[in-house]
Amino acid sequence: MNIAVLYGSNRSDRQGIKVAKFIINKLKDRNHNPVLVDSMSYELTFLDKMHKEYEKGKAPKNMEKIHKILKNSDGFIIVSAEYNHSIPAALKNMLDHFQGEYYFKPSAILSYSAGPFGGLRVAVHLRAVLAELGMPSIPTILPVSSVYTAFDENGKAIDKNYDQRVIGFIDEFEWYLKAYKNQRAEGTPY
Repeated sequence: MNIAVLYGSNRSDRQGIKVAKFIINKLKDRNHNPVLVDSMSYELTFLDKMHKEYEKGKAPKNMEKIHKILKNSDGFIIVSAEYNHSIPAALKNMLDHFQGEYYFKPSAILSYSAGPFGGLRVAVHLRAVLAELGMPSIPTILPVSSVYTAFDENGKAIDKNYDQRVIGFIDEFEWYLKAYKNQRAEGTPY
């Protein structure tokens, strides 16, 4: 499956990139084709026009690159910090630039924080946003606590519990990926 891993933190000492690398490594281990969509790499401006509001071929280059990745994806893993109990601005901005690219494809939430709750409070907000965008999230969330010490710079688990916890998370996501893909093949309401 083609899976876009959406990561939106533009902080100078960001730790979530290690989490994104971790899930990408695990998806590759299962022979999926993950692509990292990092808000810092694409430098989208604050939302003025969504991709769909531009004439074909007239969207900014970075927006067009993301559009192609999202359109070709079978599903999405959202890697999110918890900023003041909610969604980081860079992630929300990136998500909002697109819409139809997400339709009838599942998402999964991988949240993180420096504290013991692993960013679980952001998941409540993300679930509502992801459903509205047309990519409902799977029931299971993979929270990462103490993100500073959970993974190394290459996304390898220092806390080996994550190597076990990710198995069920990906198993469930794969079920939804297959179910949605099969149903899309039969057609969608729009």
